[in-house]
Parts: sequence; C-alpha cells; structure tokens
Amino acid sequence: MNAFGDNFEQQSEVDPAAEFLAREQNALAGLEDEIPPVAAGAGTSANGSVNGDPVPKAEDDNDDFAGFTVPKQVTEEPEKIRKWREDQKARLEEKDREEERKKDELREQARKELEDWYKHHEETISKTKSANRNAEKQFVAETDEIEPGTEWERIAKLCDFNPKTNKSNKDISRMRSIILQLKQNPLQATKKV
Repeated sequence: MNAFGDNFEQQSEVDPAAEFLAREQNALAGLEDEIPPVAAGAGTSANGSVNGDPVPKAEDDNDDFAGFTVPKQVTEEPEKIRKWREDQKARLEEKDREEERKKDELREQARKELEDWYKHHEETISKTKSANRNAEKQFVAETDEIEPGTEWERIAKLCDFNPKTNKSNKDISRMRSIILQLKQNPLQATKKV
C-alpha cells in the first residue's frame, strides 16, 4: 500500500494550529515592547483579573491583548426617544385611569340593574301570590255551590280548550268534543229504587 502514498503506520503527528501559533508568536514577539500598558478598569487588574483573582488561561492561549479592556461607550438616549418614552408612560397612565373609571361605571350600572331586577322580582312574586289567593278564594266559593247537573260545566272550566295553547302533541280533539257535548246536554241521572 505504500505505492499509493497511504502510510498507516504511526508517525508523530504535528498540530497545524500549534505550528501556526508558534510562527505568529515569533513574528509578533517584539510588538508587546512597543505598546504601553493601559490602565485597568475599576476592579480589574492589568492581567485581566477581577478583584485580584487570577484569570485562568488555556494552554494554547497566546492572546497578547488579554490584559486590555475595551471601554464601554456610554451613549445618551436621543431626545426624541426620551420624549416618546415619557409620552408613552403618560398615555398608559391615562388609559389605566380611564379603564378604572369605566370599571367603576360598569360596577355601578350592574348594581343598579341588580337592584331593579330584585325589585321587579319582588313585585312579580307579590302579584302572583295575590292572584293565587284570589283564585283560591274563588275556587273555594265555587266548590261550596255545587249543584247537581253542573259537574260537566265545572270540568269544562278546568280544561283548556284553546287550540293555540295546546301544550301536548297528542290529538285530544275527540275528548274535547265529548266534554263540550256533555256540558251542553248533561246525562239524565236515573233514580234507583
């Protein structure tokens, strides 16, 4: 297989990245003497450590600028954006006040509607009670006046013969006609001796 250039035997491998870094370090070796040290930021030492704690470096870390910090650029907010934020805050506060006002109005309206409903309900109940009492008095008065031969008339009163208010779907027309016929022509009772 050596004829094809494939040599699978173990050779000492050379790391191309390490080779490149070594060449660059040699080329740039004299530059760090020319750059004056930069004053470290607050709490940061010249070697990049924070509060005196050393910064761990990787074995292959050859960054010559590790000790330098980039100052943060403090940019002021433009006047238009600041004004927009203030206006937006004022609009939101106004909307919140308006929403609370509307909630209070709706609560008051609901309270009034509920009071009106209770009042109407009480009136309806009292009217229904008085109508039931009157109907009961009338029914009791009529039961005292039972006369022979008026039974079918009383039964016809109790039946609802209005076809528009028919609540059942069954055909009760035959029964209706029999009751009306008996009301008009009651059966003659024969005396038993």
